[in-house]
Amino acid sequence: MVKFIKAQAASLTATGADFTVTVLLKEWVGFWYLLASILGTISGGIVNFKLNRSWVFSTSDHRIYFQAIKYLLVWIGNLVLVSGGVFLLTNYGGFTYLISKITVSVMIGVLYNYVLQKKFVFK
Repeated sequence: MVKFIKAQAASLTATGADFTVTVLLKEWVGFWYLLASILGTISGGIVNFKLNRSWVFSTSDHRIYFQAIKYLLVWIGNLVLVSGGVFLLTNYGGFTYLISKITVSVMIGVLYNYVLQKKFVFK
């Protein structure tokens, strides 16, 4: 249970980075909402990997290369699912890009990311 709570705290921190980058790029720089979301997801993914490796799953051994490859595979799935969900909810569901991103990110974070990171990436 402690590992799950730590994973959620790391996820919240990564989500903060993700949403900060997304909103800054969309609202201040004027990027298309989907590109801003993708770049935010990349930023959050980097933060999440570092926190998961060093704090949540405490795997500081020399397997970083293999963990990074496995994380990248999971993260690409995350990127496709989140970006696709944001696009669908925004364009066809009539939601704002932020509501779409929050909705999809929470669902993917709990149902996809945590499970695969625990059982596949940092096992």
